[in-house]
Amino acid sequence: MNELTSLKKGEVRLTKSKLCCLCIVGTRPEAIKMGPVIAELNRSDWAFPYVVTTGQHADVVEGALKDFGVVPSRRLDLERRNGSLNELFGKVIAEMDRVIDEVRPDCVIAQGDTTSVAVVSLAAFHKNVPFMHIEAGLRTGKLNDPYPEELNRRIAGLTASMHFAPTSASLNNLLREGVVPGDCLVTGNTGIDALLQTAAHKLPAPKGFPNLPRVILATAHRRESFGAPIENALRGIRAAVDRHDDLGLFFVSHPNPNAHEPARRILGGHPRIVVTDAIDYADMVAALKRCWIVVTDSGGLQEEAPALGKPVLVLRNTTERPEAVRAGAVRVVGTNSAAVSSAISQLCDDPALYARMSVPVFPYGDGQAAKRIVAAMRARLVRAIPALSAA
Repeated sequence: MNELTSLKKGEVRLTKSKLCCLCIVGTRPEAIKMGPVIAELNRSDWAFPYVVTTGQHADVVEGALKDFGVVPSRRLDLERRNGSLNELFGKVIAEMDRVIDEVRPDCVIAQGDTTSVAVVSLAAFHKNVPFMHIEAGLRTGKLNDPYPEELNRRIAGLTASMHFAPTSASLNNLLREGVVPGDCLVTGNTGIDALLQTAAHKLPAPKGFPNLPRVILATAHRRESFGAPIENALRGIRAAVDRHDDLGLFFVSHPNPNAHEPARRILGGHPRIVVTDAIDYADMVAALKRCWIVVTDSGGLQEEAPALGKPVLVLRNTTERPEAVRAGAVRVVGTNSAAVSSAISQLCDDPALYARMSVPVFPYGDGQAAKRIVAAMRARLVRAIPALSAA
């Protein structure tokens, strides 16, 4: 049981009071999905979150955390020279080794399937600290698709002490892999918690959002699509906009140059297309509320858009989120330019198809996932501490 009285790097002082939950956040999607859990831990009477950001996309990560009233306790300064996954892996695991030694947490928590999450799960395992995995159990069954996320989530699945699955399908994946039933729980997805909390506010349109009857909200950033696949998908989107005079596009680019360079080159210079740099979470939710459809390879948007009744076309060949596909709100269309353009045009030309895909569905939760996660953590962690158990 530890409670920090100083948060300066290298000067961590602890007192016996509450359990320390070391929360690791790497990317903006992680910040959005970890935000409700960290806020719930802050409200608890038995734990406190010590939040560490890894330094990836630092400005947008901290902006997303701020929306949930979260300020990082520590920021890692990872000097990256070549940007490779191996370089990131090595630097994060060395830093996490140091952080765990200094903070001495009672558990480590991370969300999702990024490289930093896989590294954090291994670092916790090596230090014999329980690792809590949020959004556990997603699988495509193909180790390289998506790359490197499928491997990352399997590593986290092997090292986790508790697995918080967003859906029953994710839970079944874990059980088939031999996870003990008592170590996993269906909670819903914390991204829906964040979405519903944010969407409840009156949000102004993001800067540059086209004033047109039908606006596509689009993103594309998956590593397995870099090069020809992402370029083909972008050409397909542009062709559909060219074909329909009342159609606009609001494309939110990713910081990785392999994603934003082709977006600006292929989509730029069109009077009904806006390509913008990364926007904060509230602006993304505002865009989601106003858009006509979503075209993306983002896992988070596949979860969020159906809850707001926005049809989704997925720029991938597979998805580890089949629930919304089965619900009729999502279609996997790949990256072939003709297929992408045709799928968008179908929704333009077939009102009945659009109506079927735009019925709000909630396969990923009811907005209470963070409460379930924190309650399960308390039941697991506090039961061995008599003083806290009696509280």
